[in-house]
Amino acid sequence: MEKIYLSDAGPKVSPAIYGFWRWEDTAAHNEEEMERIVNLCLELGINTFDHADYYGGYQAEKLFGKIIAKRSFKREDIVLFSKCGLMMPHQGKPSIRIAHVNSSAEHIRESVEQSLRNLKTDHLDIFLLDHLDQLSNVEETALALQQLKSSGKIKNIGVANFSVFQHQLLTACLQVPIVTNHVELNLLNTRAIENGQLDYIKQKYMRPLAAAPLADGRIENGTDAKAVRVRAKLVEIGAKYGINAETTAVAWLIKLGALPLVGTRKEQRIRNIVAACSIDIEHQDWYDLYNTSIGAGQNE
Repeated sequence: MEKIYLSDAGPKVSPAIYGFWRWEDTAAHNEEEMERIVNLCLELGINTFDHADYYGGYQAEKLFGKIIAKRSFKREDIVLFSKCGLMMPHQGKPSIRIAHVNSSAEHIRESVEQSLRNLKTDHLDIFLLDHLDQLSNVEETALALQQLKSSGKIKNIGVANFSVFQHQLLTACLQVPIVTNHVELNLLNTRAIENGQLDYIKQKYMRPLAAAPLADGRIENGTDAKAVRVRAKLVEIGAKYGINAETTAVAWLIKLGALPLVGTRKEQRIRNIVAACSIDIEHQDWYDLYNTSIGAGQNE
């Protein structure tokens, strides 16, 4: 796959990105499984990998670092994302009693340093702030991000799960550009289109990272009325292009300029997503799917 710019400020990434947010404890402790997935991604042209401090029960970064240490590929040939902000309870983190957000300057600095150690690298290509803490001082948060960028420990700054107003607030405090917003977006969840997130991302000349592009499997296996309705339309339109429902669903996202974040460990599902990068669905087919999703003309 040909690499593309994530924003007008950079960097270049693969058109599909592999993320480890669904690697729960059992899977995350399986180094062999992770190495298999990473090698498959590289074979298919995915060279961009998305982490967070808490993924895989706070272990996914460490496992990925072990794979980097094997030197089966060069660090400069991959693009590494990581993020912090969302604090998730875990037995290995007794100090975290409830799920909450911490985007304080101190926490950001500590998390970036730990991610660099875990991933066995001297820099993150993109660091994303995951949610905005309502209690943190945004100016201090912005200053910490800028200092980390100036030091070279992070090359670019992104955000994850930010509303339009949060995105604007942090942008106003930064003297460097934000290069993306990681949002949930798929044919069963189009809120980012309706609430202005996608429009604002495009206004800033960025591509959105579309989390859960297959709606955590609901596109293929969902039994609720909306999933069944959308899947039927995906099958119908996919037949025109000779592709299956999952590939059609991702091609719909790509038509928006979004980059799908792959989270599955199923090889065929990864291949389905990659296949969508070479499909350009027609204008009216895109709207046919969107109208089906939002129930236009349907009695909900």
